[in-house]
Amino acid sequence: MSPTFPLGGLLRFRKLQEEQAAADLARANADRWRAEARRAIATNELAAHELATNVDVGTWRKSIATRSALRGMVTEAAAATVTAMTDVQRSELAWSDARRRSVPLEKLAEKHLVRESVEDLRQEQIVLDEVATRRSQRGAFRPDDVA
Repeated sequence: MSPTFPLGGLLRFRKLQEEQAAADLARANADRWRAEARRAIATNELAAHELATNVDVGTWRKSIATRSALRGMVTEAAAATVTAMTDVQRSELAWSDARRRSVPLEKLAEKHLVRESVEDLRQEQIVLDEVATRRSQRGAFRPDDVA
């Protein structure tokens, strides 16, 4: 049985960090999509709102107040979208950094696995050679001896 990869614990830790960063990035992207949807809805509501004409002063003021509130909603939604986009960029950098830290360990683990496989095959070949040598020293080698 081959020994375990000496940096296996660190590799598992780095993979967990990478998975957490990927989850954070997915969450940030979902937040950005929701913020963009809220901004689009607010923008459409503002565009659809028409100022009342040929109405009394009170109704006209209510219409102006509604339009002002809608404009405020658009501004807030736009600010939330910018914040969400910043969070996505930050999360992308964090994931990229986590990935950058785990890739070298993954490559080392792969090399370790290859070395261990080669060593296992070498040990197996030594045993097979030893068996063949002992059988040839006892007498003629017969193909049915290998089983």
